[in-house]
Amino acid sequence: MTALDHDPKPPYQVAASEELVRDGNLALRRDRVRWPDGSEAGFRVVDAPSSVFMVPVHQDGTTVLVRQWRHAWGHTAWEVPAGTLEAGEDPLAGAQRELEEEAGLVARRWTSLGVTHGTAIVTGSQHLYLARDLSRVHRAPEAYERDMIMRELPLGEAVDDALRGEIQHAGSVTALARAARMLGLL
Repeated sequence: MTALDHDPKPPYQVAASEELVRDGNLALRRDRVRWPDGSEAGFRVVDAPSSVFMVPVHQDGTTVLVRQWRHAWGHTAWEVPAGTLEAGEDPLAGAQRELEEEAGLVARRWTSLGVTHGTAIVTGSQHLYLARDLSRVHRAPEAYERDMIMRELPLGEAVDDALRGEIQHAGSVTALARAARMLGLL
C-alpha cells in the first residue's frame, strides 16, 4: 500500500475545448477551464495514442536495447523495444506485436509493470511489460525504423546505464527500473 492518494474528480469544470490542429493520430487542442471561484484558465493538450514499452529478459539474464535516430531530439537514443498502440488495440497485444517487430522476439510469459504518463500535457499513457521465456523469430521493423540497431547486454548493465543517464528515454528508464525491482535487482 501507499500513502499517496488521488482525487478522481478534477478541481474545475471544462468550459470549452477546441481542436487547433490534427495530423493523423496526433492533435493539439486548447481547453478553457472554470474554477469554483469563477476564474478561468487555459490548458494546451496534445491528444496522442498510448504506447507500450517491453523489457525482454532472456534466461541468461540479458536484455535487448534498440538504438535509433530520434528526429525531434536531433540524436540517437538507446531504448527498450517500444511502440505505438493502434486505435482500440489491447496493450498486451500491442506489446507482443512490437516486441516481435522490433526485436524479433516472442515471449511466453508477460508481466505488467504498470502504466506511466510521459508528460502532463499529453493524453496517451505508456504500458510497461516484462517479457520472459523468449524465443527468436524474424525481425520486421517498420520502414521509419530502418536505422534501428539492436544490442543484447546483461539487464544489470542496462539498468546501470539508465540510472547513470546513458539511457535518456524516460519510458525506457522507468521500464528498466521497474523490471529490475520485479526481478530483485533493485
